[in-house]
Amino acid sequence: MNFKINETTTKLRGGYYTDPDIANFLLKWVLNIHPKSILEPSCGDGVFLRGLSKISTNGLKSIQAFEIEPVEAEKAKQSAGNFKKVDVQITSRDFLGWSLTRLLNPPQFDAVVGNPPFIRYQYLDGDLQNISEQIFKVFHLPFTKHTNAWVPFIISSLALLRPGGRLAMVVPSELLHVLHAESLRLYLTKVCSRVLIFDPQELWFEGTLQGAILLLAEKKNSPEEHFQGVSIIPTRSKDFLSEDPEEYFEKAKYTNGETVKGKWMLALLTSAEREVLSKAKENSGVYQFDDIADVAVGIVTGANDFFLVPDAIVKQYSLKKWAYPMFGRSEHVPGIVFDDDAITRNKELGVPTNFIWFSDEKISSLPDDVKTYIKLGEKEELHKRYKCRIREPWYSVPSVYSTTIGLPKRSHSFPRLVFNKAQAYTTDTTYRVRHKKFDEPTIVYSFINSLTALTAEVEGRHYGGGVLELVPSEIRKLLVPIKKSSEKEVYKLNAVIQKGIDPEELLAAQDEKILTPLGFGKHETNLLSQAWSRLRLRRQRQDAKEIVEED
Repeated sequence: MNFKINETTTKLRGGYYTDPDIANFLLKWVLNIHPKSILEPSCGDGVFLRGLSKISTNGLKSIQAFEIEPVEAEKAKQSAGNFKKVDVQITSRDFLGWSLTRLLNPPQFDAVVGNPPFIRYQYLDGDLQNISEQIFKVFHLPFTKHTNAWVPFIISSLALLRPGGRLAMVVPSELLHVLHAESLRLYLTKVCSRVLIFDPQELWFEGTLQGAILLLAEKKNSPEEHFQGVSIIPTRSKDFLSEDPEEYFEKAKYTNGETVKGKWMLALLTSAEREVLSKAKENSGVYQFDDIADVAVGIVTGANDFFLVPDAIVKQYSLKKWAYPMFGRSEHVPGIVFDDDAITRNKELGVPTNFIWFSDEKISSLPDDVKTYIKLGEKEELHKRYKCRIREPWYSVPSVYSTTIGLPKRSHSFPRLVFNKAQAYTTDTTYRVRHKKFDEPTIVYSFINSLTALTAEVEGRHYGGGVLELVPSEIRKLLVPIKKSSEKEVYKLNAVIQKGIDPEELLAAQDEKILTPLGFGKHETNLLSQAWSRLRLRRQRQDAKEIVEED
């Protein structure tokens, strides 16, 4: 978990400013409707204002801008001095609080531009947290404390936009896939006629791992107007910024319906890829993960460094009686099997392989060496940590059980299940999986294929660094084609993975063994493979082969 005290001032106020070329591209698009009034909810030092002052703004009469940082607001005011016939008002206060009192009034702006702050809800002050929650309530949208400031910023901005108006903003690429942006995605499909997104490969903001996209949204002229859909245009450079955004907007292929229900990752696929994925759901040999297994979080210790220890610590404090085999990270399992050999390997590497579990023993009944170890933890104030202080005694970890299958929460190339032959315990970095249909070898072996890997990219989420992360609700939706498999086959696959085989080569081989017998043709498996590969490389910000969709 990240804590406020550890973050930079820039990150805490979301102060990442827009490249002038990007600002001009967005401005050019909104100016095509000849707006009389423009809103900029977070103007920073005035990059959009400077861009506007250099472009022909025929018909523009007023600009309303907000900037909570007084020093930046003053810089923006200097930029505003370049306008002669436009009334520019720059208010040094929070936009969210100002907008909350106006959301149910008639909309007053023809266009919205800007780069809203990227600030986690937990880093907002109490007043702004309350205001953010109220904005969701006004529009009856689901609220979560995992949200980020840019989400209510865009919701309010859209609400203040007149029918037929345009919003053009730089927003996090998380818009497409994180759960906390689901309310915004829903609101966009409800109030907009079309949504166009430019999805760059590059990171545009220095000093951050956060990917950004360009969001161009046109508001409906009436509530009855049909939502035409979402279109996402991948870009490898900024060359497109010199072109006409209106031409992109009019010629884009928009997709609607199930494609943009929930997450918008399916909009990154071609129509042929979406078609084969939809067809896969109807295949009798393909199951949703929830149909074949249950998934639950691993053991939450509250202090992994204390409860997960190498043999040296076990020996030093006489903890053998309370030490149990465990794997806590994906690198502790380089393949798909965790057995006694894996434990021996980890011991030789000196990694923490022991889970210290005292159950509910009273400290007075424990040996002196063990008491010393527990007191060392108290010296580090571990007993004051939330997860530790709410249990009695603090050093007794609850909900301790193991399952024969584990699923690491995060993955690099594709997710995998782990056949837990050693019946080891797992931390909350690995989910505990109980099979309810088919046996363990069949599920673990079948899980590695292009179809499952693709649905993980579609259903999962990723942040800075490009690691894929899955939560239980997303795991339950994964598609798993089933091939009856033996333990011997699992061990053979485990050996191949441990040798470091190329991911695309591995999945291609698995597809032939798993998907082909279920009736998937070569063209279909190739479509699944190319879709997975492209989304994976996009997540990792690597070059992917450009796919030209056929008409």
